[in-house]
Amino acid sequence: MSKESEVNRRDFLKTGAGLAALGGITFMTHPERVFGANDRVRVAVCGVRGRGWDHVKELSKIPQAEVAAFCDVDENVLAERLKQMEQKSLPKPQTYIDVRKLLEDKSIDAISIATPNHWHSLMAIWGCQAGKDVYVEKPCSHNWWEGRQLVRAANKYNRIVQHGTQSRSSVGVSEGVQKMRDGLLGDLYLSRGLCYKWRDTIGRAPEEPVPAGVNYDLWTGPAPMKPFTRNRFHYNWHWIWDTGNGDMGNQGIHEMDVARWGLGVTFPNKVSAVGGHFMFDDDQETPNTLLAAFQFDPPNGKRKMLEFEVRHWITNHEAGIGTGEFHSAALPAAGLTAAEPKPKKERPGAAPKLGPEAGTHNTIGNIFYGSKGCMAMDGYDSYKTWMGKEMTPGPEGHGGEHHFANFIDCVRSRKKEDLRAPIEEGHISCTLVHLANASYILGRVLNFDPSTEQVIGDDEANQLLRGAYRAPYVVPEEV
Repeated sequence: MSKESEVNRRDFLKTGAGLAALGGITFMTHPERVFGANDRVRVAVCGVRGRGWDHVKELSKIPQAEVAAFCDVDENVLAERLKQMEQKSLPKPQTYIDVRKLLEDKSIDAISIATPNHWHSLMAIWGCQAGKDVYVEKPCSHNWWEGRQLVRAANKYNRIVQHGTQSRSSVGVSEGVQKMRDGLLGDLYLSRGLCYKWRDTIGRAPEEPVPAGVNYDLWTGPAPMKPFTRNRFHYNWHWIWDTGNGDMGNQGIHEMDVARWGLGVTFPNKVSAVGGHFMFDDDQETPNTLLAAFQFDPPNGKRKMLEFEVRHWITNHEAGIGTGEFHSAALPAAGLTAAEPKPKKERPGAAPKLGPEAGTHNTIGNIFYGSKGCMAMDGYDSYKTWMGKEMTPGPEGHGGEHHFANFIDCVRSRKKEDLRAPIEEGHISCTLVHLANASYILGRVLNFDPSTEQVIGDDEANQLLRGAYRAPYVVPEEV
């Protein structure tokens, strides 16, 4: 742990440096809370329309946690979520429009961030500076630089910061990674991340007045202020560069993280990406088809490669991923047990319908290649292997995840080392996404220095990875 991380919070406050002026609001640090056996972690969920509502549902299942507050810039969403909390007989949370007001609430122990991507790092940094622990959705950053700043803030303020790449908590995925570490596949040299989702066109949306109840200035936050359109707002912000990172930074970051984790690498030395926005004539700015290649040259190891592919429409499955073959995780949802046989196929070649990804068009997962065999993971909690030249079926396994429970446990224990997806790992995986997007935008290969986290001899690329901010929603130079 760094010296900064060991600074006692009261001593830090006495130095005067414990006062952080953020966007015109000042947060004051406070003594670390010690959790008793019956104390619950009071969590505020920021952004409750889509993924944030999943946060609420997951946190509400954990006896040691309490959903104490909601924060959302859309009052219509807040009203609907409060109604749903009442219907579920759950305690009514406090509500906030402005996260800066929320962070002044000393009764809040942690924040859970499920806003659009361009808010993730800034909100998480503010949370660390305000003495809150943080669960931040993927990707943790909208650009490389703010991700690095978030890592620094987490360490400086000694906060528990969990990245929302929940596959890190999957028993099945973790078991598969350990099998590779133990040498099951032999000399592991290549991993592939697959993000094939059948996404239709978003069309074109005209400019219109901001909907009643929406604080559009707060929603825009660090991004440039643009006229309101439906395609810049709920969900479709993923496909606009000012606010999103395309599908590689949306669904794809999960598979990118597993591909890197399984391969056992950190930052790459070389990155190249090509692709485009094919077929549709619409408002989408990010590519809907993208192929990226990453080269890793560890100082004391053999060269390894990571390939990543985004496809948006009609495509095939690979290694059985998405066909229903990875059925284990979906058994309970189908009313089956492990001892029961699989349902008979409806017709030759048809897959049993067993879960959200089983038998669908989507292919979401990873494939790993070694000198002794290969392994496929389904993107949820299962893996399969095929061994030798004959591709004989080898070990397989599955098991669910409890990612939010891991976060709450670590908040209570203060043991950062027990986090399954610490922010340092999230930052590295997100950097791969940012490098691929930068290579695509600039149309050239990027040579990256892992020690400095800079593109070598390319100021334009480094500036793109640095990003820009609209005052007062600015990621601070000194966290």
